[in-house]
Amino acid sequence: MEIQIINLSLNDVFKQFSNEYKIYRDIYLPGLFGLEIRSLDDEHARNLQTIVLNSNEICYKSDNSEKNLCNIFIHGTLRSLKETARKVLTNGADDLGYKINSFIKNYEEYDTKTYNFGNKAFSFDKSYIMGILNVTPDSFSDGGKYINTNNAVAHALEMIADGADIIDIGAESTRPGSESVAAEEEIRRLIPVIDGILTEKPDTIISVDTTKSKVAECTLSHGAKIINDISAFNFDPQIIEAVKKFDAGYVLMHMQGTPGNMQNNPKYENLIKEIYDFLYEKLLILNKYGIKETIIDPGVGFGKSVDDNFKILKRLEDFKSLGSPILIGVSRKTFIGKTLNLEVTERDTATAAVEAIAVKNGAKIIRTHNVKYGSQICKLLNHL
Repeated sequence: MEIQIINLSLNDVFKQFSNEYKIYRDIYLPGLFGLEIRSLDDEHARNLQTIVLNSNEICYKSDNSEKNLCNIFIHGTLRSLKETARKVLTNGADDLGYKINSFIKNYEEYDTKTYNFGNKAFSFDKSYIMGILNVTPDSFSDGGKYINTNNAVAHALEMIADGADIIDIGAESTRPGSESVAAEEEIRRLIPVIDGILTEKPDTIISVDTTKSKVAECTLSHGAKIINDISAFNFDPQIIEAVKKFDAGYVLMHMQGTPGNMQNNPKYENLIKEIYDFLYEKLLILNKYGIKETIIDPGVGFGKSVDDNFKILKRLEDFKSLGSPILIGVSRKTFIGKTLNLEVTERDTATAAVEAIAVKNGAKIIRTHNVKYGSQICKLLNHL
């Protein structure tokens, strides 16, 4: 069962749910939200529908693709949805009532969460900048530029001076069509850079972009504080153990396929639901492991079409009810280049515009190449 709070203020989103649940009356209003409960068994769905209808609220039901499972959709203000959760509780469906209430609470309190990485507190009533440092020969934007340790350390220090709150170091390219690198090679590239940065700036919060448990454990032991895993522990489940061992932060990202094949005609039946449900299930596992400081990334550019990427950005708010801060990485990506017919070296201004939209729609961490632009965006929007 998945529970999601959906912002219905966007007219096209409202129309999508109206078509799905056959809502024929015109009930569109600004400030309207939807509560969708997916994959309920038929008996529980009927009971829930009865409770809601007896409370003079409107509830819609549709068949799920799986046998004997249903989806329930209730719309209203956040206040009325909370009242619905209370009525579910008082009618004996304690577990469901508590769950509904917790997801509403996640949405309402999204801007109040605080994480501690190392000795630094990140209060997510504002947004932060994660500077990209690729120590690879073949990354799509800056491959080979920082393969030299001294150059990499110098660039990290420059990004910190420009306002980076986190330095995200990757030693394996994840561009479309890229091939995997051995863990030993990743470690060989990463450790001198991490050591060099922390020697110069001991309080630097370092994130490591890797899918391998061996790399995660080694880099965390050298002072990294966050693991940024594009595979959501699908490639190497033991990476969770390393994160747990060092009480590190973890970036959980959605990707369709692998970097080698992810852009081979990616397709979705329902993009936002599929990404949300994927992250939902993965967060359940991380919670069981006791990993609390989780960050979610819907994976712009990773197994997504140009239109998919814009839909994600438009509907970022619909991931808030998962309860984790949202990270977005759009920097210099192909969908920007294709939309505006720009080469990689020409995309920084357009990137900044898209990043501003992402922050406005709920992104709390912006992963970017141009830290100066990103920092200016966050400083401006954090005042709004």
